[in-house]
Amino acid sequence: MSQFELKDEQNHPRDQVPAFTQMVERGLSRRRFLGGAAALGAAAFFTASPISRAIAAATGNSPLLGFKAVPTSTADTIVVPEGYKVERLISWGDPLFSNVAEFANHGGNTAADQAGQFGDNNDGMSFFPVDDSTAILAINNEYTNYELMFSHQGKDMSEDDVKRAQAAHGVSVITIKKQADGWRFEKDGKYNRRIDANTPMAIGGPAKGHALLQTGADAKGELALGTFNNCANGMTPWGTYLTCEENFNGYFGTDGEADITPALARYGVAAEDAGYQWHRFDERFDLAKNPNEPNRFGWVVEIDPKDPQSTPIKRTALGRFKHENAELVVDQDGHVVVYLGDDERGEHLYRFVSEGKYNPDDQAANRNLLDNGTLYVAKFHNGPDSELKGKGEWLELSFGKNGLTPENGFNSQAEVLIHARLAATRVGATTMDRPEWVAAHPTEPVVYCTLTNNKNRGTNDKQPVGGPNPRAENHYGQIVRWRPAGGRHTAAEFDWDLFVLAGNPEVHNGDLYAGSANVSADNMFNSPDGIGFDQGGRLWIQTDGNYSNEGDFAGQGNNQMLCADPDSGEIRRFLTGPVACEVTGLAFTPDQKTLFVGIQHPGEELAGSHFPLGGDSTPRSSVMVVTREDGGIIGA
Repeated sequence: MSQFELKDEQNHPRDQVPAFTQMVERGLSRRRFLGGAAALGAAAFFTASPISRAIAAATGNSPLLGFKAVPTSTADTIVVPEGYKVERLISWGDPLFSNVAEFANHGGNTAADQAGQFGDNNDGMSFFPVDDSTAILAINNEYTNYELMFSHQGKDMSEDDVKRAQAAHGVSVITIKKQADGWRFEKDGKYNRRIDANTPMAIGGPAKGHALLQTGADAKGELALGTFNNCANGMTPWGTYLTCEENFNGYFGTDGEADITPALARYGVAAEDAGYQWHRFDERFDLAKNPNEPNRFGWVVEIDPKDPQSTPIKRTALGRFKHENAELVVDQDGHVVVYLGDDERGEHLYRFVSEGKYNPDDQAANRNLLDNGTLYVAKFHNGPDSELKGKGEWLELSFGKNGLTPENGFNSQAEVLIHARLAATRVGATTMDRPEWVAAHPTEPVVYCTLTNNKNRGTNDKQPVGGPNPRAENHYGQIVRWRPAGGRHTAAEFDWDLFVLAGNPEVHNGDLYAGSANVSADNMFNSPDGIGFDQGGRLWIQTDGNYSNEGDFAGQGNNQMLCADPDSGEIRRFLTGPVACEVTGLAFTPDQKTLFVGIQHPGEELAGSHFPLGGDSTPRSSVMVVTREDGGIIGA
C-alpha cells in the first residue's frame, strides 16, 4: 500500500469496529484448504486443483516456467534470474522533448518543466505496435511523493508547486524504437504526449450532462479537466488505452464549510485532503466552492495513443469507483466485456457488458462501444462445508431493477453509475479484500483477480469472514479466479476458487496465514497487486506489500514479481525490486521477448533508496526493460 493510501485511511477512516486479536476461521482449517477438493484447475476447471497439486508442482517440472527462481532481496537494486538482464527505459522527470529541461535532483524543477517530462510514480502500461521498429508505450502516472519532489518536502507549498504536482499525474505516452541493442525511448518521438490533471476530457456515456457532473466552469457537465491517481490500465482491440482513476478523493478538501453528503463520504471525500493541498491554490478542488467536482473523477478514461491531438473520454457506463484496472475481453458472441476491481477494503468486483458487438473489420465503429451497456457487480456464494470454492452471480446495476429505484435514492441510470458503490451495496454484492487487478487467460475462459489485503475482514460486521475472503485481519492477500458458466463471459453465473493464498510459512504453521500449499519459504510474498498473462499462458504477479522484512513479513524482503503456471499452481519468484518500491505495471512485446516492468515509489518516506542512478541522486520511479541474454521468450 502506498503512503498516499495510508494517509487517506488516517484522514478518512471508514466505518469500523475494534479489531479482533485472534484469527477467525469459522470452521475452515488449513488441512481442509490443502485437500484435493479445495480448488479448481485451469485447463479442466474443478477437476484437479493447482493448490492440491502444488506439492507435485514443487518439484519444479512446470512446462511453462523455464527460469531459475531468484531469492528475496533487501538491496537497492533489481534482481532478475540468471541469463536475464534489466535496463532502464525512462524515469520520472526525463524530458519527452528536446526543449524541456532535464530532471534536477532534490526538487529543482518547475511546473513548466514537469509538463514536458515523464510523469511520476508510473503504474499500469500497455504496448501498442506501430511497425516493426516503432511502438508506443502508454504509461499511467499515479501520484507524487512530496518528500521527494520538493526540497521543502511539501511543508511550504506554493501555487507553482501544486501545478508541478498536477503536471506529474495522469498518463505519459512515449515513442519507443527497436535498435540493435533493444528497445529505447525516443525523445521528440511522434507520439510523445503528457496527459495530466488539467488536460481537457470529454464525458461520455449515460452520466454525461447529469446535474451531479455540472460545475460553474462546465455548466453542461460534458467536459472535465484532467485525470489523476491513474492506477492500472487496459487496452482495447481497436487500439485505444484505458486508464483508471483510483484514489481521487484525497485531492479534494476545504478550509471552509462543505456539505459532505453520504454519497461523497462513501468515496472517502472529506474536508481534510490526503496532504496534497491542491484546494488551497486551485479552487476546483475546494469542496466548499465546487462540491460536484469529485463526481467527475473515479472513471475509466479512454485515450487514443496514436493521435496526440485526440481528446480523452471518460466512459461513465463503466461506473464510478476507485478503479484498479480494466480487463477487456471480446466474448464469443462479439460483446465486449470489461472486468473491473474497486480497490478499497470491503468494496466490490464489477463487470461491464457492451450493448453493441465488436466489429474487427470496422475499428471506427467500435470507438463508442464502451458508452452503452450494462454494469454488474459480483456476489460470491460460499461453497459447501466452508470449502474455498463455490458459485457466484453477476447482479445487474440498472435503474429500476434490484431496488435501484427512486424510493431507494436512485433516480436515473446516471445516478446508479455515479454512485456505483451505493448501488452495489443496495443489490447485495459481496464485500472483497481490496479487489485490484483482473487478468483474463489468453486462450481459456478463466479470469483471475488479486485481493491484496484487508485488515478489516472479520473486524467489521459488514465484512464477514467467508467465501473468497477466508481470513480475518488479512494482511497477506490472495488471488481468486472464476470460470463463467458455459465459458461465456456474458453469462450470469460463474464458478470460483482461490488460486493462491499468500502467506508466510516461516512465521505461521498449520493455519491459513502460512499460505496455500503452493507457497513455500522459496516463493513467499504478500499483497499481490498487479497481474497479467503473457501469450504463453504464464500468469505474472506483482506485489505492493509490506517490505519491512520483520514480524509477519520476516524473510519476504522487498516487493517482487513472480510467475505462475495456472495449470500446476507452481509459483516462482522472477524479480525483486529496490528499497521501498512497489513493482507494478507490465507489458510484453508481441514476440514475448521483451518485458516492460514498472518500479514505483522507490525510497518513499525517505527510506534511503537512490534507485535507479545511485550515488546521492533522488530516487525515481522508472520503467525497466527485461530481456533474455540469449534473445529468448521471457519466462520460458
